[in-house]
Amino acid sequence: MSNPGSLNQKSRILLKTLVEQYIADGQPVASRTLADSASVSVSPATVRNIMSDLEELGYVSSPHTSASRAPTALRHRLFVDTLIKVHQIDTYDLASLNQSLDPDMSSKELVESASGILSEFTRMAGLVTIPKRDQVTLRHVDFLSLEGNRVLVILVLDDHEVQNRVIYTKQTYTEIQLKEASNFINQHFIGEVLGNVHERLVTLMCSDRENMNSLMQTTLEVADQAFDREEISDFVVKGQENLLATDQALDDIRQLLRAISMKGDILHLLDRCMDSEGVQLFIGNESGYSVLDECSVVTSPYHVDGDLVGVLGVIGPTRMAYDRVIPIVDATARLLSAALETNRR
Repeated sequence: MSNPGSLNQKSRILLKTLVEQYIADGQPVASRTLADSASVSVSPATVRNIMSDLEELGYVSSPHTSASRAPTALRHRLFVDTLIKVHQIDTYDLASLNQSLDPDMSSKELVESASGILSEFTRMAGLVTIPKRDQVTLRHVDFLSLEGNRVLVILVLDDHEVQNRVIYTKQTYTEIQLKEASNFINQHFIGEVLGNVHERLVTLMCSDRENMNSLMQTTLEVADQAFDREEISDFVVKGQENLLATDQALDDIRQLLRAISMKGDILHLLDRCMDSEGVQLFIGNESGYSVLDECSVVTSPYHVDGDLVGVLGVIGPTRMAYDRVIPIVDATARLLSAALETNRR
């Protein structure tokens, strides 16, 4: 693989022109068109020679037997890293984004809105992971007895969002036992970060093991599942229909839509992005998932009170307008973080 810095000025200008034309039209670019469009004076024959050299280096490819060229994923990477200037988001767009992320919304509504914003502004599929429960605080909990060994857990979280889940206990508990258990938690742990409730409960029990009574035992078993920290992560997606409007092969689009609906590979990729700060860009096979080989993914983490709680981004064709998409993803992450922080106060 060639070092991008080894390319001469004429080659870099032609490469930049090629990608810009390809992003705009979605079609391989002919040598004569490049010669006419480039900001350097070159003949079509010279362009063909340079393109031939660049093809050997892996920056362009010739679809089928056409003499026209299309950029490869490597070429898109060079374009993003060294040839384009990513500008700040337009003031009007920033105001529209800010208006759409109202801090008075619940965290669920904010995530839904952010996903829709990304889709609307980029014309691609917008993804936002659900905020990690570890960073959500508890306002109230109720345990209701169901048939058999099932218990309905009702959690009221810091932004007044209500979550319900059914858990299975080792034994059957009465309504009175469950009421006492929920009262105990509400008395000791209101305002506690949800991910810490179970750990603090265990610590409390261990410190008073000699006096552990049936109430504490009931509370510990129910809370062990009610506040399980191994909850499967999830994401909200909007704008899948935008992918159908691209000129990618229909089979590729079907595979991508299937991957989004199955969520596994996409979640793994988004989870990887939780380990990095700032905007990340995966072009083609850089993601490591074959279903995304013909796509680009632009992501950025979002925070609450300095804690990283989720990731958002877009998925679209490799021929996306990176100079516009990157600042939109970055701004949306910052505005969502601000809205969630205000929401918690």
